Amino acid sequence: MEIRIESDLSRPEVQRPVVARGMAYAAGTIVPAHSHARAQLLYGATGAVMAETPSGAWMMPPDHALWIPAGMVHQVRMMGAVQVQSLYFAPCAVTAMPSSCVVLGITALMRSLLAEAVTLPAEYDLGGRDGLVMTLIQTELLRLPEMPLSLPLPREPRLAARCRDFLANPTPHDTIDDWAHQSGLSRRTFTRKFRAETGLSFIEWRQRACVMAALPRLAAGEAVTSVALDLGYSNPAAFSAMFARTLGAAPRAYLASAGV
Repeated sequence: MEIRIESDLSRPEVQRPVVARGMAYAAGTIVPAHSHARAQLLYGATGAVMAETPSGAWMMPPDHALWIPAGMVHQVRMMGAVQVQSLYFAPCAVTAMPSSCVVLGITALMRSLLAEAVTLPAEYDLGGRDGLVMTLIQTELLRLPEMPLSLPLPREPRLAARCRDFLANPTPHDTIDDWAHQSGLSRRTFTRKFRAETGLSFIEWRQRACVMAALPRLAAGEAVTSVALDLGYSNPAAFSAMFARTLGAAPRAYLASAGV
């Protein structure tokens, strides 16, 4: 299901440094490509979210957030029923944040602040308690840890389309030779071009894509064995080893450390 973009609190005429909005989305909802005048922290309190820009894709398991700079065109896909809490920041409020998208872990304090922020009026009292909540949000934002849940996409249109198709249906069985042949390139030319376009080897990119496809299912409680077999791995041990090489820990240990 695709939804249209409603007018929102990111518009610059709202005279507050930080404004918040909460929304609920059904599984499979797609918010089509759009941008905001303000920077956005997109937090999924429940469910998993995948976001895409022309240059990459980002996976947010439950209890993670995506930092989206002002003016960045992005599309959002809900991987399950998602409760979204978004913060929109005026430029003066986020001078130390990244200039590109990044997935962030959410601290217990920020989780509580987000839940409170979405209950406040757009024109909250800057000098009162509400203003203090939003000021503390600006401080806590700088403490959120970056998570390695991004996947760069090539600029070349045909290769980018092939990568998006793979991301929708990942498998460890696709090979460099398969992709090189489909692209009409020699193996050497393909590997050089792929790394130049993405900054990753094809194998590294393929592994990240499989991890990103697996995360929302694992976070929802599916068994590692079931996810591994569906992704085309011959056994869960091979999948877990690949997952650990990519994110530094086996699936259950990673999700536990991430608070999922």
